[in-house]
Amino acid sequence: MEGGAGNSKSSGFAGLFGAGGMAGPGYSHADLAGVPLTGMNPLSPYLNVDPRYLIQDTDEFILPTGASKTRGRFELAFFTIGGCCITGAAFGALNGLRLGLKETQNMAWSKPRNVQVLNMVTRQGALWANTLGSLALLYSAFGVIIEKTRGAEDDLNTMAAGTMTGMLYKSTGGLRGVARGGIAGLMLTGLYSLYNNWEHMRGSMQRQSL
Repeated sequence: MEGGAGNSKSSGFAGLFGAGGMAGPGYSHADLAGVPLTGMNPLSPYLNVDPRYLIQDTDEFILPTGASKTRGRFELAFFTIGGCCITGAAFGALNGLRLGLKETQNMAWSKPRNVQVLNMVTRQGALWANTLGSLALLYSAFGVIIEKTRGAEDDLNTMAAGTMTGMLYKSTGGLRGVARGGIAGLMLTGLYSLYNNWEHMRGSMQRQSL
């Protein structure tokens, strides 16, 4: 009686957790080990799901209708202007510290010297931040206008925006200043475009050599 009750209880637990339903009363696990699972995919031992359903073949982000997958010049303008301002402020602060220490090297360490060095740091930081921020603002504005006008985004827009930025920034120096600014902007943006497309150009040259 007691053994029968124990067997019925164990079979009840086995049926509850699926062991009895899978193996069956007349078959052992060794008998079912070689039976092929026709029409069934192997499941992960850790997740009771088909691993193929975990593979993402599409992008994880949902874009609005007609939106581009890459950020345009208008979206990049905020990052460009802010980054140039921060870079200019950091460079100007270091340059101001160097100039301040150089100009006050004959003074003893005192409060007047500290104030003079601090004034030089803040002055140079604001100057360089304003300069680079203005250049970034002009470059971004020209880039957005050229992109909207041409209806395309390529390296030609970058070089044209850089050239026009240099010309406008140096417009107060006359025709010679305009020419110098345009050439400087064209050279800088040309080098940037060359660096940006270097991998593509090298791959094209390797394919042509083969």
